[in-house]
Amino acid sequence: MSYKTLLVHIDDSRRCDARVALALDLAQRWDAHLIGLYVVCEDFAKPLFGNDDGFVAQLAALSADRRETAQQAFLAAAERAGRTAEWRTPDGSPVDVTTLHARHADLLVLGQPDPHDPATYVDRHFVGEVVLGAGRPALVIPHAGAVPTLGENVLIAWDGSREASRAIADAMPLLQRARFVSVDVVGPTHDRESGPSAIDVAAWLEAHGVRASFSTTPRLGVAGTGATLLNRVSDLHADLLVMGAYGHSRARERVWGGVTRTMLESMTVPVLMAH
Repeated sequence: MSYKTLLVHIDDSRRCDARVALALDLAQRWDAHLIGLYVVCEDFAKPLFGNDDGFVAQLAALSADRRETAQQAFLAAAERAGRTAEWRTPDGSPVDVTTLHARHADLLVLGQPDPHDPATYVDRHFVGEVVLGAGRPALVIPHAGAVPTLGENVLIAWDGSREASRAIADAMPLLQRARFVSVDVVGPTHDRESGPSAIDVAAWLEAHGVRASFSTTPRLGVAGTGATLLNRVSDLHADLLVMGAYGHSRARERVWGGVTRTMLESMTVPVLMAH
């Protein structure tokens, strides 16, 4: 099993170059076709100026310049890496078009929004909406910190759910190349039922050539599962977290699972999510 088509989200943010470099490295690992999908927020300034035709024209020209700059940077990076790559700039709702194009890829590479860089804003809950709607695994890269390695030391968050099982299956190409894989169950200190489940996951992985350790981590005090997992990532020096993504719609508003929300806001290493 391998990834044959990768899709990386391109924007005008400071972190985009690092995201593209990582996507090119992954494409090199699996000799995969890489698609650069340029999707940005086009409407953030329009409400400030209403229907001023002059401003709208200036905004369109500025957007075209930024798009051209991003395209040249992406294709140049691909050429330096010795990879062929495809550039796409679809029109339409950012979430809708990204979700549609994502469904034709084996793995998505997305960036965590950075509250200190407005260029990372595409749409409200953009990353989470794409992860939940695309039906494809997404590798989400933190907005801060270097990513010197990816997939050498992997932590799997296991809770017995459909989403977690899907995430493990979707991460298998990465897991099969990892040096260390740990399966961890986070739960209350009185929960004694999670251990055998983690053992079963380790046996499943071993059938695919992945040798994994397993453990249970108590959720102590007021710390949530997400915060506990982040502590485990730090303790194990993991460079990738694999987990299911959770969320549902209620009254036209997306309601996120607590762990999913924590990771989207506070991830410290790349996170492979699947729903």
